Amino acid sequence: MQVQLVDPSGDVTPYDHALSAALARQGADVELVTSRFLYGPIPEQRDYSLSELFYRRANRLGSEARRARRAVKLLEHVPDMLRYRRHARDADVRHYQWLPIEPLDAFLIPPARPRVMTMHNVIRRGAGRRQAQVTRRLAERMDAVVVHTRHGARRLEELGADPDRVHVIPHGAFEHLTRQDAEVPLPDELAAVEGPVVLSFGMIRDYKGVDVLLRAFREVEGAELWIVGRPLNYSMEPLHELARNVSAKVRFVTRYVTEPEIPAFFRRADLLVLPYRSVDQSGVLYAGIAFGKPMIISDVGGFREVGEEHGAARLVPPGDPRALAGALNDLLADPQERAALGARAATAAAGAYSWDRIARRTLDLYEELMR
Repeated sequence: MQVQLVDPSGDVTPYDHALSAALARQGADVELVTSRFLYGPIPEQRDYSLSELFYRRANRLGSEARRARRAVKLLEHVPDMLRYRRHARDADVRHYQWLPIEPLDAFLIPPARPRVMTMHNVIRRGAGRRQAQVTRRLAERMDAVVVHTRHGARRLEELGADPDRVHVIPHGAFEHLTRQDAEVPLPDELAAVEGPVVLSFGMIRDYKGVDVLLRAFREVEGAELWIVGRPLNYSMEPLHELARNVSAKVRFVTRYVTEPEIPAFFRRADLLVLPYRSVDQSGVLYAGIAFGKPMIISDVGGFREVGEEHGAARLVPPGDPRALAGALNDLLADPQERAALGARAATAAAGAYSWDRIARRTLDLYEELMR
């Protein structure tokens, strides 16, 4: 079976490569069609092919020229989508991971069937009537829509998607991060830290609740807080102001952290915290599961399924600094409970969130559609 995974902008690049590799292990002939990834290395040894078909001129400008690159991408978008229509002819299945301009792309994608789309960003859909309409139209253009949680499936059905086309296939644990050949150690000033470390990881945006974590940390003693990630359209000054009112040490690493750097941060952390205000699922969560980390996560969206069904994280109410502080203090004082949470996360990584299991379910869906 010839499968194309399509992610024009590389919006979920780690997911793309993990799923491509897992599908290839299950015997599929896989091609990942995307653009050049500018923010770090990608897997060099691959059993699938890689076609960097999109935005070639824009990406020559580099990662720092954001505005110029965005403008050139807009100019390249329609010609590249039309080029992809020709490129897609030989595939048996075209599986879209992201479409950059959905109202337009719903009509630019190749007419060949079957067509599948994974909607990674269910929580933001339906913020307005027009967005809900775009989501319904896009779902109608697909033979199947994949979401990662039952919460996501319910959300799509609320927006009018045909429930018979919606399929729940979990997001996999990013276990490839745990076995890289060239891991990068922590910077010296972080490696020298001796006490417990609480880690907040990932791109910094308002909905991720980093401010809630900082307010909670006013009531936490005996641990450092590391806030690691690049801000996206977000002013850091309010967070720095909150940090100045925290008695514990707060360290900020506000840049893109490449995959070879990630293991050192996760292995050093005693707790991983995801205090999101709203979310369906998050790649950071599945990195934490892969590393078998004890986690505190908000009781929202698909996070609830990880906490309730697998016991792989402590759930706390979203936006509640006092409840979060209580959970932090409880787990920092209880190494046995931290170890138990981490063990359940590792079990989930090898079971429900195993990429081989996810690839098998994905191939079963492709085969059903082809029949």
